[in-house]
Amino acid sequence: MNSTSSSLQRLGALLLALGGLCSAQAQGTDTLARVRETRSITLGVRESARPFSYLNEAKQPVGYSVDLCLAAVEEIKRELKLPELKVNYLTVSGPERVPKLLAGQIDLECGSTTNTKARQAQVDFSYTIFVAGMRVLVPKGTKVDTVKDLDGMPVAISKGTTSEKLFTQLQSSGEARFQLQQYASNGEAFKAVREGKARAFPQDDALLMGLASREKALDSLGLSSMSLSVEPYGIMMRKGDAKLVDLVDRTLSRLYSSGEIQGLYKKWFSTDGLSIPMSRLTRDSFMRPNKEAGVAMLLGYSI
Repeated sequence: MNSTSSSLQRLGALLLALGGLCSAQAQGTDTLARVRETRSITLGVRESARPFSYLNEAKQPVGYSVDLCLAAVEEIKRELKLPELKVNYLTVSGPERVPKLLAGQIDLECGSTTNTKARQAQVDFSYTIFVAGMRVLVPKGTKVDTVKDLDGMPVAISKGTTSEKLFTQLQSSGEARFQLQQYASNGEAFKAVREGKARAFPQDDALLMGLASREKALDSLGLSSMSLSVEPYGIMMRKGDAKLVDLVDRTLSRLYSSGEIQGLYKKWFSTDGLSIPMSRLTRDSFMRPNKEAGVAMLLGYSI
């Protein structure tokens, strides 16, 4: 065998190996094929991201995002012609949600996750399901019209969130000087403000309202008038899982175009204890489904 033939053989073997690797990767991102085989799907949910995804008093996952994911599950059952499909739930924290999705421990992340440019490099997002804005929770009577009003204050930030990223950037850039205090969850950061250990807690306005209403703290705590970002939420899926992404988007498009989304929105955002009117950006996302990434308005770039 001459050297040319030997080289060609090695090249052919390499191409076959690469083809096999690509095939394995493609299979690894075909969630629907595995769902058909196992007749089960796992939804990643949050413990206290009220009203999007949280555990109720019976420790059952409920919420707006959970309902949207369950609508997608029904579409999966129809698509795969499965009369029965077991739905498993796994509670994930902010820092855990992307790693557990990539590791295959969950198939859909049904929480309050902002679609960002940085996250798009790792995962795929559904159409936007809600648009929040980052604001700051402070004791009533505390004036926060600009970031400078937070100078010198102990500020609670929740690990693994866009607010952590933004406030760390603001600190590093010299835009403001905070005393940043990192907490493992929104619940712990909220508790720090309520107990006076921190004076401010930046987070998405809807999540702050959900926490404050649950704890009946709206008489002592309030939101800043200042909004720091646009935070479009989406359902997260593994990168390149095209069939599942298409199915979830098709489900959302149907809910939006039929008007069913209005009832779901009212169910979770217009209750005895919580009232969050539908924003123009959220309404526009239902009328014109999109996957626009979030933006930090103060700094003028993607979060």
